[in-house]
Amino acid sequence: MLEKLNDLELEFLRQIREIDQIDQLNDLRVKLLGRKGEITQILRGLKEISADQRAEVGRVANEIKERIESKLQQRSGELKCLALDERLRAETIDVTLPGIPFTRGGKHPLTQIREEIQDIFIGMGFTVAEGPEIELDYYNFEALNVPKDHPARDMQDSFYISEDVLLRTHTSPVQVRTMEAMAPQLPVRIIVPGKVYRKDDDATHSPMFQQIEGLLVDTAINFAHLKAVLMTFAHRIFGEEVQVRYRPSFFPFTEPSAEMDISCVNCGGEGCRVCSYTGWLEILGAGMVHPQVLRYGGYDPEKVSGFAFGMGIERIAMLKYGVNDLRLFFDNDQRFLEQF
Repeated sequence: MLEKLNDLELEFLRQIREIDQIDQLNDLRVKLLGRKGEITQILRGLKEISADQRAEVGRVANEIKERIESKLQQRSGELKCLALDERLRAETIDVTLPGIPFTRGGKHPLTQIREEIQDIFIGMGFTVAEGPEIELDYYNFEALNVPKDHPARDMQDSFYISEDVLLRTHTSPVQVRTMEAMAPQLPVRIIVPGKVYRKDDDATHSPMFQQIEGLLVDTAINFAHLKAVLMTFAHRIFGEEVQVRYRPSFFPFTEPSAEMDISCVNCGGEGCRVCSYTGWLEILGAGMVHPQVLRYGGYDPEKVSGFAFGMGIERIAMLKYGVNDLRLFFDNDQRFLEQF
């Protein structure tokens, strides 16, 4: 038995020197050490050997098995290195080829416009305030002087979650929330960017869109202050050459109220299809804060006054960039977005 084990090891050493493929090496491993391998069979047959020879044969068999396993592992590493060297020699790398370009993303055009608008008003002393998008009916309507039976509610087709909870239809609720938190401190000078929701969906309306609301409350605030702030905004966002006008309007939370128009950015006020040949484009609504809204916010309208304004970010972006369909901002077409 010992002679057979020595012969197996010698034959193994001869064969392993001739092997140059991994699959041949695996075949040799199975032949000697597999479940039906020759050395495995010898180890299983130790029980049939006499007791005085069993220990010696077992020791030699295990030593030979360990040496074979070590040689197999060593040869496997050598063959893998040879295969890698052969593959590398066969492959050619042109180091003069340009590298793979790394495409960097950019800010969405609506994000760019929102940040630009915020920077303009922050530069005039306003701070940014935020509020919940799921709002109480009280803050969305009643505290803004729009009780349940007010016809102005028909102006906004709202998404109601329950009788008293809805997705906010404008950012104006943050006006009252901020005044409640600050009263009687003065001044209140905030802008409120955020998403709002209405049941609208066409080329110029979306069920979800973004607004920026502005509010300033202090002593002796009048409409001239409002006009100065909005004119500064219009000149910085559209250019110094743009003209501004105000038209009387109605908002239940401001009195008096006005719509603000700018001269058409497409034709310069000459009249074209973009401005319906009027020479003017509407960009926002504004007015002096209604006394009732001041009361809801905790301020005495006999002692303080204020103004408020609100605009759609998408509307400003469409005018600034000359986009004629609001839905393009939400289609995520890379060809469109890359232009900004």
